[in-house]
Amino acid sequence: MFAVVLDFSDFVIIAVIVVFAGSGLSVYLKPRERARLSRVEAKLDLLLRQAGVAYDPKAAMPASVFDALQRGNKIEAIKLYREATGAGLAEATGQIEEWQASSQAIH
Repeated sequence: MFAVVLDFSDFVIIAVIVVFAGSGLSVYLKPRERARLSRVEAKLDLLLRQAGVAYDPKAAMPASVFDALQRGNKIEAIKLYREATGAGLAEATGQIEEWQASSQAIH
């Protein structure tokens, strides 16, 4: 009955709407995943304590990461951490900032 012809711009608009809708849904899923991860980490910490195993994430890190952090070069430390571990930018930044905060609390 009705012949509808969509232009390329119509497809672009539809794609943008779908992307925004999908990204909006992912925001609602992340807190659940974050809560689950926290529970798993708490259980793992308990098991390590019960086994008498000390976990030191700094032990496996190259000294260059900590040297860069001590010099105040946070960006270099993040870059070196990513190269050593294969971590993503957000994970590496979080870890470096955590180490930076813990070392400032000690001093």
